[in-house]
Parts: sequence; structure tokens; C-alpha cells
Amino acid sequence: MDLSYETLKALLGEAVPGSPLLFGVLIALATVCLWLSVAPSGGRRKEGDRLDEYVTRVEQATDQALEPFEQRVIMPLIRRVLRMLGRMMPNRAMAATQRRLIHAGEPGKLGVLDFYGLQLLSAVVMSALALLLVRRSGFALNSLLLGAVLVILGLYLPNFWLSNKVDSRSKEVMRALPNALDMLTIGVEAGLAFESAMLRVAERWDNALTREFRHVVLEIRVGTSRDQALMHMAERTNVPDLRTFVAILVQSNQLGVSIADVLHSQAALMRDKRRQRAEAIARQATVKMAFPLVFFIFPALFVVILGPAMPQLLDLFRTMGGG
Repeated sequence: MDLSYETLKALLGEAVPGSPLLFGVLIALATVCLWLSVAPSGGRRKEGDRLDEYVTRVEQATDQALEPFEQRVIMPLIRRVLRMLGRMMPNRAMAATQRRLIHAGEPGKLGVLDFYGLQLLSAVVMSALALLLVRRSGFALNSLLLGAVLVILGLYLPNFWLSNKVDSRSKEVMRALPNALDMLTIGVEAGLAFESAMLRVAERWDNALTREFRHVVLEIRVGTSRDQALMHMAERTNVPDLRTFVAILVQSNQLGVSIADVLHSQAALMRDKRRQRAEAIARQATVKMAFPLVFFIFPALFVVILGPAMPQLLDLFRTMGGG
């Protein structure tokens, strides 16, 4: 049968009504089939997740295995015992103790409860030594006084240690500040941003000040404003020179003054202060030398000078006494 083009088109239109809708459905089905052929199966995705989790556990176990035994086992155990003992101490001065620990740089990553536990442990150990001393020497007055001194010393020994840490860290920051400001000035004048210059200084040296610089950059990267991060650094260190520098830097940033000029003037000022401190220490040297000079050097000189003449002087005295 001879079918023309119009007859065939009419027959197809009657057989497949709504052909544009059918064409769209076929395109959607083809897209779904293509995605299913490319996307991984659910079982394969679960296997990949399990492998990733296994790799993460292996990396963590490797990192823990690389740490020394005292860092993995002994130090956590000691910290747990100290924290348990610290809960027995009164918590009236927790804020002040926390500030002192921050000013000391948190030595040993000690918290407030850890420090209180260390204080109580020291007092207990010294009390045991005092009791042993009293029992061995009898309940004499001297033994009781020495035992009381040991107990008080054990109670305040951690405070002395923490105060020494605070002083040594403050001196370390003051000594490193002039050189760090010189490096910051050079970096900023060379075209670096202030944060990049701080990182460059932190890469060059490793001391308390450069560690604080790294902390400031990390705070800025997580969203803290630069002025706020700098003020946090001044509060953590509690060094007057650094507080002055941060206050001037924050004020100049608010007023729109060039940071390079501020750094240049502050670096010159810190160098002058360092020279003045060195001159003051040099002037105190004569006074500090008086004690070893009188009690150690002069007796040795008298022995060396008068020693050879002592036998003759003794014979002279005997002769005069016999005569």
C-alpha cells in the first residue's frame, strides 16, 4: 500500500497522542540512567567511608605511637591525679591563679585545678617529711619548728615556682621586644602586611614573644579583629613595654596613622629603653659585688699574702712571750 507523508504523519499522531510530553519523559529517564551508570553504588560508598575512617584511625595511632611514653601515659595520669586533688582546695582565688598561669605561659599546660592539686601534693609530701623528721629526732622544739617550716614551704613552693615562671617569661619578652620590633619594621617597610611580618618574625626566632605573635595571627585568621587580638596578647604577657606598644598601635590604627611610622618610632624607643636598662644594671654591679668581695675574695687574698709570713710571725710572738 502506497502511503504518502501526510498519511503517515496522521497515523503516527493518532497512535501516539501527546508526543512532546512523551519525549520529555524519555529524556528524563535517559538522564537518570546516565547518572546511575556513573555514580558509585551505595555499597561502594560505604566501603569508601570505612576505608577513610580506618586510615584516620591508623594516622591517629601512628601519631600517638610517635609520642614518648611519658607524654602518652605518665603525664595524663599525673594531670588526672592533680586535678582530683585540686578539687579539694578552696576555689576563692581561681581567677587570680588563672591569670598568673596565663602570664607564666601555662607551663606544662597546667590548669587551675592542676595547680591546686600540685600545691596540695607538695604540702602533703613536705608534711610527711616533717613527720618523719619529728619522729626520728623526738618531739623537741627545734624539730617541731623545722617541721612547721617544711609544711609551710611545701604549701607555698608551687607559688614561688609560678612567680619565678612569670618573672622569667616577662624578662624574656622584654629582651626579645626590641629586636622583634626592628624585624617588624623592616618587614612592613619592605611591603609585607602586618600579619605576614609577624609570621616572618615568628619563623626567625622561637621565644615567648614570637609564640605570642603566632597566637595573634591565629586569632586574626579565625575572625578576631587585629586590635582585639593585640590587646589579648598584651593581657597574656602583662609586660608594661608591650602594653604600651599595643596601645599605641591600636590607637594609630583607629586614627589612620601609617603603621610603618609607628613601628619605626616604637622600635627606636624600645632600643633606648634597652640601653637604659643595661646602664642601670651596670650601675648596680658595684653594689652587688660588695658581698662576694668581702666574704670570698678578701679572705683568699689575706691567706695568699699573709700565709708565707705566718711562721715568722708566730716565732716572733713566741720569742717575745719567752723574753
